[in-house]
Amino acid sequence: MRNAIPNIVTAVNLVLGMYAIVFTFQGELFYAALFVVAAMVADGLDGRVARYFGVSSDFGKELDSLCDLVSFGVAPAIMAYAYMLKDFPGGALIAAIFATCGALRLARFNVNTSVVKGYFMGLPIPAGGCVIATFVMLGLKPGGWLFPLMVLVFAYLMVSTVRYPDFKGKDGEPVRVIPAVIAVAIGAYILFLTFNAVLFVPFFVFAIFGILNTVFGIFDRQ
Repeated sequence: MRNAIPNIVTAVNLVLGMYAIVFTFQGELFYAALFVVAAMVADGLDGRVARYFGVSSDFGKELDSLCDLVSFGVAPAIMAYAYMLKDFPGGALIAAIFATCGALRLARFNVNTSVVKGYFMGLPIPAGGCVIATFVMLGLKPGGWLFPLMVLVFAYLMVSTVRYPDFKGKDGEPVRVIPAVIAVAIGAYILFLTFNAVLFVPFFVFAIFGILNTVFGIFDRQ
């Protein structure tokens, strides 16, 4: 029974992702986005539960990736399509690109676990999915192609080589002060404009920070 507990927590991630999809079909996008955020919480717990019980396994790691694809790749993509992408030519393709990039991100992560240490190569899929979901939660509909472009940018970030620190104290990509200050300042400005963005800001700031931190890192190495 102890071996099953972490996998049950992982499965909760998938169940919440499915609820996000169902609520999207029902037009309840706010609650659909909340289910994606809740799935992220479950995703953060399963590994800790596995380590607590000392029952980490390859099966659990594979299950985690499959659940992540649904909750943070497919569910936000469908949500983005229902929210605004359906009104754009090629909107379905843009949603498919986001989900596909999420799958590629997870596959690369799985094969690089012994190579990439101390940082995440590319934006982690939970953060990418939550950025889209929490933006939809805001109910803001920017003009022009801004939203489709946003979805494509975050899709690219997941498969990019941008280095995101894992904040676990291991040797790897350091957290640089100036990029952190700039990213936090951007987040504070967004909150100043609309406090309703309180869930959106942490994920957006993390995504922006990774870009800035990587750019500053290139100059440091040169």
